[in-house]
Amino acid sequence: MDVRIGEGFERLIDGLKERFDPLFHAVADGLTAAIRGLEGLLLLAPSHVLIALIALASWRLSGVGSAVLCALGLELIDAMGLWRATMETLALVLSSACVSLLLGIPLGILASYNRWLARGLRPLLDSMQTMPAFVYLIPAVLFFRLGKVPGVVATVIFAMPPAVRLTQLGIQQVPRDVVEAAIAFGSTPRQLLWHVQLPIALPTLLAGVNQTLMLSLSMVVISAMIGAGGLGEQVLKGITQLRIGLGFESGIAVVILAIVLDRLTHALGQPRSRPT
Repeated sequence: MDVRIGEGFERLIDGLKERFDPLFHAVADGLTAAIRGLEGLLLLAPSHVLIALIALASWRLSGVGSAVLCALGLELIDAMGLWRATMETLALVLSSACVSLLLGIPLGILASYNRWLARGLRPLLDSMQTMPAFVYLIPAVLFFRLGKVPGVVATVIFAMPPAVRLTQLGIQQVPRDVVEAAIAFGSTPRQLLWHVQLPIALPTLLAGVNQTLMLSLSMVVISAMIGAGGLGEQVLKGITQLRIGLGFESGIAVVILAIVLDRLTHALGQPRSRPT
């Protein structure tokens, strides 16, 4: 018995491309404009000004130690001459994370209310998390060609599952007696969601945001293989041209960016304390 599901998938991709080509062009134009706009915004101010703003935000959220760590790390990136590549990567990561959250959080809310939808999503989310990330690049390139847009699309597929799962988990963990009390006091379903369930589930939702950002950042090098640029491109240059120093510095910059994003988003989900 010879089963060729790959050929069926190929025909599906070809059919979708032929039928929805204008839609893919519109999505590509919108994403390109958003990424370029975000890059321009991040590169608008001098690097030291942006570093000071990020350090200030880190101080307000999690204290002096975190602010000093973020400032020193970002200054090191600037000193290594990788500031522009880092901002390009940050724009790509933030764009991917925003799309993942805009799709994943509503889907998680719906799944928390409908167990059949939750059961149907589970194998799909498992596949999205376990499928080798390189596989996503093939249809993404066919639909959107080379560049940053297919990188964002592949990253969204890889990074969205935590947003769905942790949103669903957070809402389902809201104490039942709290929900019943809100209903008893006359809350409508919308009021129950916005004023009771989402505020209580907020720490879990922010954990989902953190995971989505980290997974988006982990796709940087893979996305660079189809022309996404940024730090991933520098890492690839280090590999293909055997420039060990460039590869190491670019890798360090990715790690620093991950630490900064993790400190900021992790602190958002913690109880606020007075900065010291």
